[in-house]
Amino acid sequence: MSSPTEAPRPKAVLVGVQLPGVTDADQRASLMELKRLCKTLGFEVVGEVTQKRKGLGAATLLGEGKLVELAAWTGGTGVVPKGPPGKKKATGEDEPDDIEPQEELDAPPPPTAGPRATVVVIDHELSPRQLRHIEAATSAAQVMDRTGVIIEIFHRHASSRPARLQVEIARLAYVAPRLRETGGGERQRGGVGQRGAGESSLELDRRKIRDRISELKAELAAIDDESKTRRAKRQEAPRVALVGYTNAGKSSLMRALTGSHVLVADKLFATLDTTVRALWPESRPRILVSDTVGFIKKLPHDLVASFRSTLDEALEASLLLQIVDAADPVFRAQMQVTREVLDEIGAGDVPWILVLNKIDKVTSTDREALLKEFPAALLVSAKDPADVGRVRDAIIRAFEADMTEVDLVVPYDAGRAIGEIHKVHVISESYEGDGVHYRVRAPAAAIERIRAMLR
Repeated sequence: MSSPTEAPRPKAVLVGVQLPGVTDADQRASLMELKRLCKTLGFEVVGEVTQKRKGLGAATLLGEGKLVELAAWTGGTGVVPKGPPGKKKATGEDEPDDIEPQEELDAPPPPTAGPRATVVVIDHELSPRQLRHIEAATSAAQVMDRTGVIIEIFHRHASSRPARLQVEIARLAYVAPRLRETGGGERQRGGVGQRGAGESSLELDRRKIRDRISELKAELAAIDDESKTRRAKRQEAPRVALVGYTNAGKSSLMRALTGSHVLVADKLFATLDTTVRALWPESRPRILVSDTVGFIKKLPHDLVASFRSTLDEALEASLLLQIVDAADPVFRAQMQVTREVLDEIGAGDVPWILVLNKIDKVTSTDREALLKEFPAALLVSAKDPADVGRVRDAIIRAFEADMTEVDLVVPYDAGRAIGEIHKVHVISESYEGDGVHYRVRAPAAAIERIRAMLR
């Protein structure tokens, strides 16, 4: 419950440009997703400004009329101040980008009175120039693009040291080109004899950022080596990784499959750190389940690169569960985003099972249609124990398909080998004169490892 003295949430207005080939439904879904991102950051979205255009090259992203409409939400003038002499006024219509304003989507009108929006959130990635111009035209306290919003959410939610390092690398890479000259752009003195112009304060700041990124990458590499060692120790255990769009229900299913207390929250990117737990009740052989960071449309490339070590859980898994929010009207597009990210990290060929989650929110008619469209998929609700049991059975069947049954004779003094055998599925065992006779069902790698101990 919020305190009566709690500061009011910042009011935000969203901006979206609908490009050719983007349907009204897709545009609306993208803005709704941006609204949820803003909610995760603690913003109160009070309005939207949208426009159909041929491209995003204009210096202010929007045409003059739409820029004035946006400024009405924030109390700005809607005009970008003229730059130094000889430069054109920085408006979209002055740019040689051959962009024509077209019809707009329905959006609430700007307020005629009352509190103004202090934050402008753009559903695209802005160039540093566009960012400056929109700030000048709207007089907003803050202008954020989609990439900046996602990075800020990651920054707030990262808890482990690796996740914090990964986010900081992405954040600095994002900030560096957006730094601005301050104090008149004075330059530092030159080197020996003070020859040369030296570095401007901006250049110095950018060099400091590059040096800091190098330090963070070195620290992350050291941590990653430790993570690889831990993963190597788990290598022989069958592993399944849960992947999918953010807020598809991965953590809820992870919690249900493993009986663990994984964080479950109705927020985008609530999970940034990889969690590994054993399938419960435990199977033989033991199967490890890992949760991964959620994907999202227009996920910044720097974040994909930074979280490569986290996403390696998907790359190194023997099986993927692609979790999909079947109740989301645009889940097919979200499925495509997930596949694209998996391909980008090299996990596109890992065997996978499609799990259509939150089926309890889908009508019976739509369920039948989904079964026809995705006959191999599991339609489940992570809240239903019976459905969770079906997912567990499907995981075990998938691993058992790659297992073989063999007979092994283990001498009584080979205690280490006996210990390894009891980590896999023992079908039968009998005690004979030459040792213990086992019939086991296990992956080929596990059987070869046991035989190596008996040589």
